[in-house]
Amino acid sequence: MSEIDLAKLTQMHQDEVARQMSICNACRYCEGLCAVFPAMELRKSFNAGDVDFLSNLCHNCGACYYDCQYAPPHEFGVNVPKAMADLREDTYANYAWPAPAQRLFQKNGMWITVSLIVAVAVFIGGFVAFADPEALFASGLESGAFYRVMPHNTMVAIFGSAFLFAIVSIGISLRRFWHAAGAMPVTLASLWQAAKDAGQLRYLDGGGMGCMNESERPNDRRRLYHHLTMYGFLLCFASTSTGTLFHYVLDWQAPYPWWTPVKIFGVLGGIGIVVGPIGLLREKGRRDEAITTSNNGLGEAFLWSLILLGATGLLLTALRDTSAMGLLLAVHLGVVFAFFVTMPYGKFVHGLYRFAALMRHAHEQAVDHERERAAA
Repeated sequence: MSEIDLAKLTQMHQDEVARQMSICNACRYCEGLCAVFPAMELRKSFNAGDVDFLSNLCHNCGACYYDCQYAPPHEFGVNVPKAMADLREDTYANYAWPAPAQRLFQKNGMWITVSLIVAVAVFIGGFVAFADPEALFASGLESGAFYRVMPHNTMVAIFGSAFLFAIVSIGISLRRFWHAAGAMPVTLASLWQAAKDAGQLRYLDGGGMGCMNESERPNDRRRLYHHLTMYGFLLCFASTSTGTLFHYVLDWQAPYPWWTPVKIFGVLGGIGIVVGPIGLLREKGRRDEAITTSNNGLGEAFLWSLILLGATGLLLTALRDTSAMGLLLAVHLGVVFAFFVTMPYGKFVHGLYRFAALMRHAHEQAVDHERERAAA
C-alpha cells in the first residue's frame, strides 16, 4: 500500500471515528464504561489529533458495542470498538520514524516472519563460520560459556545498537503522537496515574464486567492473558538488566545458576510471554468479528514473536548443559535480534502509545476537576 493510499485510509478512519464520537457525545449512555467517553465529553469537535488520541485510549473491551442502541443494524451504524481499532493501527504507521518504515506496517506478519528467519539464519551461519566448533557444540554450565560461542563485546555491539535504534525510533514516534493531540505537560501526577491504570489494565474490565468476546457474556480472560504477557515481558527485561549488573558490577559472567535473580526473573518471564500470548491468540480467534479490525497480521506476528522469544529462552535454560547449547543460543539470539529490529514497526508500540494516551487522559481529567472545583 502506498503512502497516498495510507493517508486516504487514515483520513477515512479518522472521519468515521469523529462521526461516531459526535453521536456518542450527544447520547452519553456509555460514559461510565471506560476512559474514552469522559475524554470525549471534554471536546465539542474532533480533529485528527483528538481521534488518534481517543483511538489509543480505547482498550477494545467491546462493552460499548453491546450497550449501544445505535449499533448495527441501526442506520447510525455506531461501532466504536471497530472504528477505534481500525484507526489505532493507522496511527502506528503514521507516526513511525523514519517515514519510509511506515510501509512495514502493511503486511506486517510477513515482514516480521522474514526478519525472524533471516536473523536466525545469519546468527547460525555466523556461529558456524566464526565460532570455535568445539564451543558451538559444547555444554554451557561453566562461567563464560556463552561468550566462547559469541564474544561479549560483539554481543554488546550488535544488540546494543539494535536496541538503541529501536528506542530512538519509538521515542520520536511517541513524540509525534503526543504533540499531534496538542501540547500538554508531562506531570508526575499524570505519570503515576497512567502507571496505575496500565499496571492494573483498568480499562480492560468493560466498566467492571469484563471484556465482551464471544457474545454478550463478559469475562476477564483477555485481561488475565494481557497481564501474563505484560508482566512476563517486564520480568524478562528485569532479568536482562540484572545480568548486566552482575557482569559489569560483580564481574560475574553468564550463564548464571538457577537460584540467581537473573534466572528466576528469566524463567518466570519466559513462561509469561509464552502462556500469555497463546491465551491471547486463543481469545482473538473467539472474538466477535463485528468488533475486530481487518486482519493484517499485526497482532498475530507480535504474539508469535513473543512466544518464540520465551520458548527459545526457556529451551536454552533447560538444555544449556547439553551439546545443543551453542545452536540454541544462536537461535535465541537471532529471535532476540529480530524482536529488537521489529519493535518500532509492529504491535509492540501499542502498549507505549496507550500509556501516552493514559497520561494525557489523566492530565486532562485533573485539569477539568480543578476547573470544576474553582467554579464551585
